[in-house]
Amino acid sequence: MRYEIFGSVMQTLDVHLSQGESMYTESGGMAWMKGNVEMTTNTKGGLMAGLGRKLAGESIFMTTYTNRGADEALVAFAPEAPGKIIPVKLGPDQSMICQRDAFMCAQSPVGISMQFRKRLGAGFFGGEGFILQKITGPGYAFLEIPGEVREYSLAAGETMRVDPGHIAFFEPTINYDITRVKGFVNVFFSGEGLFLATITGPGRIWLQSLPLSNLARKLARYLPAKGS
Repeated sequence: MRYEIFGSVMQTLDVHLSQGESMYTESGGMAWMKGNVEMTTNTKGGLMAGLGRKLAGESIFMTTYTNRGADEALVAFAPEAPGKIIPVKLGPDQSMICQRDAFMCAQSPVGISMQFRKRLGAGFFGGEGFILQKITGPGYAFLEIPGEVREYSLAAGETMRVDPGHIAFFEPTINYDITRVKGFVNVFFSGEGLFLATITGPGRIWLQSLPLSNLARKLARYLPAKGS
């Protein structure tokens, strides 16, 4: 399998499959394809696995695209919002913790499941609820992240404070908690809300410049009101 990413603001992903190789994505995730590609749609892992993916922001059914021809086949994928397509290469049992709906597509050996936040405060006030996505190797997975993406490496005990909506994905070694913003004026007039995420190393974290919820609020101002 080889891949190419095209574009800057609305990127597309071309995946080139050799004979017998396959990729899977959520329902409706494929944009176009070329060659002798077989489509197979199922719950991938059973109904309970499908329901878990649904809670984590993906579809119950997944579609697998397999090259059944001798020649190389092409399957292309496109994101749902302006942003970046991030390739993540995972070793056996290596995982990443991602925001809900971040998963785009992956090689067949890669698993996707829901990940519960262990801390009560992080679940209630973390911006994405209790459930995140967990992707586990081996193989390539591709994430669709709205906006631009910045990567940081944190040493053991090193901390960052982040608006929760800007967290795209991180390594499982990262400790993630929610802390309250101090000061009456800061809470009500800074525009940052009541809570910030506290991220503590060791590990790597990827932050996004455009939380989809921010874009939705901005666009809502220009939509006609109900009944108008």
